[in-house]
Amino acid sequence: MRIEGQGKLLRIFIGESDTWHGKPLYEAIVLRLREEGLAGATVFRGIEGFGAHSRLHTARILRLSEDLPLLIEVVDNLEAIEKVLPILDEMVSEGLVTMENVEIVAYRANEEPS
Repeated sequence: MRIEGQGKLLRIFIGESDTWHGKPLYEAIVLRLREEGLAGATVFRGIEGFGAHSRLHTARILRLSEDLPLLIEVVDNLEAIEKVLPILDEMVSEGLVTMENVEIVAYRANEEPS
């Protein structure tokens, strides 16, 4: 698979303790994106942050939080990203979803043997 040229970067900001049907939301999102055939997704765990409620979530030892901020990044073409937006709208009840233009310089994967 090769992708180059204009693409979209989708960012999903959620909390580590968010769930979807009994499993971690980040895991459910990544699995669903994979099922939908997107090029890939990466989950980043933040060490500190706050959201709409202004509640501080931190990994500092004196205020250890079990709900650290998570960021899921996905890069693909516009059509693929637009296809999953309604799905994410249903799954993400609290959080932030953003999209921006990106120039994909290289995305290559060896074809697996059949």
